[in-house]
Amino acid sequence: MEYALRSIAKPAVFLLLASLLVVPGIVHGDDDDDHEFARRAVEQGLVAPLAEIAEKVSEEIPGEIIEVELDREDGIYVYEFKILTGQGRLLEVEVDANTAEILDLEDED
Repeated sequence: MEYALRSIAKPAVFLLLASLLVVPGIVHGDDDDDHEFARRAVEQGLVAPLAEIAEKVSEEIPGEIIEVELDREDGIYVYEFKILTGQGRLLEVEVDANTAEILDLEDED
């Protein structure tokens, strides 16, 4: 069953990631400069590309990624993922934006 969730989640992840490239305001808050901020952070090597991190997160936590934000917390860049599991639980997952290390996992329900 876990394999089935992962195989469903991967296309959803890539669809979400493609939409992030087109819709400003999803990464790093609601300002108009969010998309530009994220692009510059990747170009400067401050963070790994979202697609790379999301793929690693999906391998660890199966489900549908429904929201992603890029923040700076305690001096490091963090991707915050909201993931809807196959069991209907909503998880908030904080991930080091360079290493894909899961820093925190909270059940939002």
